[in-house]
Amino acid sequence: MRAFYDSKSKTIDDRGIRELLEEKTKYKAWLKIEAALAKAQAEQGFIPEEAAQQIEESAKVENIDFEEMDRIYREIGHGFVPFLKVLVKACPEDSGKYVHYGITTQNVQQSGQLYVMKQIHAKFLKLCGEILNNLSELAKEHAHTVMPGRTHGRHATPITYGYKVSAWISEFLDSVERLKESEKRVFRIMMGGAVGTFSTMPEVGPEVQERVAELLGMYPMDVPSRNINTHKLEYMTNLSLLANVCHKMAEEVYQTSLEEIAEVSEGFKEGTVGSSTMPHKINPKLAKGIIANSQKLYSLPGVGSYSSVRPYEGDSSQYMLFDGLLEESLQLMTEILLRCEELTRTLHPHKDRMLENALRNKGLDNSEYVMMEMAKKLGKDQAHSLVYDIAIKTAAYGEDFYTNLKANELIAENFTDKELKELIDPRSYIGLAPELAEKMALKAAEKAETLL
Repeated sequence: MRAFYDSKSKTIDDRGIRELLEEKTKYKAWLKIEAALAKAQAEQGFIPEEAAQQIEESAKVENIDFEEMDRIYREIGHGFVPFLKVLVKACPEDSGKYVHYGITTQNVQQSGQLYVMKQIHAKFLKLCGEILNNLSELAKEHAHTVMPGRTHGRHATPITYGYKVSAWISEFLDSVERLKESEKRVFRIMMGGAVGTFSTMPEVGPEVQERVAELLGMYPMDVPSRNINTHKLEYMTNLSLLANVCHKMAEEVYQTSLEEIAEVSEGFKEGTVGSSTMPHKINPKLAKGIIANSQKLYSLPGVGSYSSVRPYEGDSSQYMLFDGLLEESLQLMTEILLRCEELTRTLHPHKDRMLENALRNKGLDNSEYVMMEMAKKLGKDQAHSLVYDIAIKTAAYGEDFYTNLKANELIAENFTDKELKELIDPRSYIGLAPELAEKMALKAAEKAETLL
């Protein structure tokens, strides 16, 4: 695995994803494709029906002599031919001579990788459904949990924690939609032969390819060129965008779990050790794993973009690199989503501390609210100048906002003490934060239901 692991990774249920990344799964995919190819060719009369049936019956991983395959590989040094030789040997009578008929190595290897990717993709979407359910619960439960809004690393106007989660949901939904919408372009079968022109079966090639795709639940390529890679780049980019949303959540958890802020904390159980030397350490292990793996994932589509433009109809340097890039992307995304699901499920928001932080500036964060109320009487420009002078004086000299507001004659004339206190209470100026939180909680739950 190329993902960044620590001891926490070993405690996470991987939902069967890592098994799909094992070497044996690749061979199972190749066998599946060879069987589907034979069936499609027989239906078109390109090979005998009996041969196709025998190939399909023989194309099982338990029939493959892996020791013999390794021996042949050491002898000839080709990555795919040894597999073909043992598959042919596993087929009875003359059916073996119709194995891999009229296609080339990369047709099976690249189609096989995308076939496995499609299975992992389905598990990714289920994990996304679990994460959306978790976020839905967070947004709903904390729709009214007041906290500071922050821009440029400083307090802005108040928000609720549910609203913050609603922003995560919005981006997460977009990322899921991108993944779903790209399926028809990404999970494609190529059966065009050496350069993609169906030269070995021009009469039936496109029909065979379409049928193979149908049998595997995938899509045929319009032009089955080995030199087309943008669909792979698209998928890696979509994974990067999804990772970016998870990364944002993790960064906010990482930053706001600092003792000085202490608005949230990761789930923790007794016995977990944070440091070999500092007994007090409780580290944000889930968040830091998401951050590290996301940062690595971002680099992969860029590397692929350089490789994608190799000239001519095929280049082994290109698809050898893409093999690694796709595998690493899937490994990294697996770690990111597994951690994100646990993080969103076990996260502890601290309501009291959020309110305490919102009250830290003693109402100064509501200066916009005061200004907008004064604007009704003085106009926006004059109200802004008035409240700006008071707010800056308060912030610059550490004075009390309420005291300075009350000392201003214009404000004192227009607001009672009770009204002023309400104006600077962060709980009174959260806009539609609760409504947006509840709206997105519902959307997240509805989308999750379609994914699970």
